[in-house]
Amino acid sequence: MNIIETHNLSHNYGKTEAVRSLTVSVSPSGACALLGPNGAGKTTTLKILMNLLRPSGGSATVLGTDSRKLSPAEFQQIGYVSENQKLPAGMTVRGLLDFCRKLYPKWDVDLETRLLARFELPPERKLAHLSRGMRMKAMLLSSLAYRPKLIVLDEPFSGLDPVVRDELTHGILELAGTGEWALLVSSHDIDDVERLVETAVIIESGALLINEQVDSLRSRFRRVEASTFTGAPSDLPRTCIGFERAGTQARWIETDFSPQTESDYRTAWPSGSFILQPMSLKEIYMVVVKNAAPRKGTKTL
Repeated sequence: MNIIETHNLSHNYGKTEAVRSLTVSVSPSGACALLGPNGAGKTTTLKILMNLLRPSGGSATVLGTDSRKLSPAEFQQIGYVSENQKLPAGMTVRGLLDFCRKLYPKWDVDLETRLLARFELPPERKLAHLSRGMRMKAMLLSSLAYRPKLIVLDEPFSGLDPVVRDELTHGILELAGTGEWALLVSSHDIDDVERLVETAVIIESGALLINEQVDSLRSRFRRVEASTFTGAPSDLPRTCIGFERAGTQARWIETDFSPQTESDYRTAWPSGSFILQPMSLKEIYMVVVKNAAPRKGTKTL
């Protein structure tokens, strides 16, 4: 059983479709990134999963339970951290942990102690007096110490400096490496996310563009640079997108690379010189979103 499943999930704000027929899944030990530009429907999707919004259509299950029927028993197995969460400003870090500890029967005191040291959180300082990065660390600690089956992170790195992002990433990696829980993270900081996840779900205008293993994406996408290229965009295979030309120099993205690809190019254009470069998840994301046809439903790349 997948820990998260959505089937044709939709949500409307009035006449605006924020999420459109979204079908995705996250396995019990999987790590998945939910990616998309502002307004793509990421936060709406996460709020539906956390029963903060009700779907307009379709369905979503979390831990095998309809998202609309999540009970305290399920929420005791879910760690949810959002950039928009508010903390009790008058509490100290220790006071927050003391309060949360009573709510979760599976709270791990040893893990709490380790994370408190790793994140260098000052136990006696009030939450109101913490920096944004420190508050995010406190939220993450209080959501991880009870060892949830599912961790949901909504823009956890937003507005944080690189050092703090790195500390948070290492903390999550240390725990995710145990294989005890699943991770669903939505973030614009794709370089950090790439270190955490195995699967990427990319949405635009509420519709699914990509749902694929990151290793698979990186293996099939290549940035192609061609010298003395005499062909036209229409001559390229349909797997090529983003064609640009400057004189006899051309570049495009190959979305179905194989060891035979470069040989096929050389056969078609013997006078051309081709360089095929691997791409990061961030580069792939930008290309996929840029070349998507918005509001046309799923476009497979």
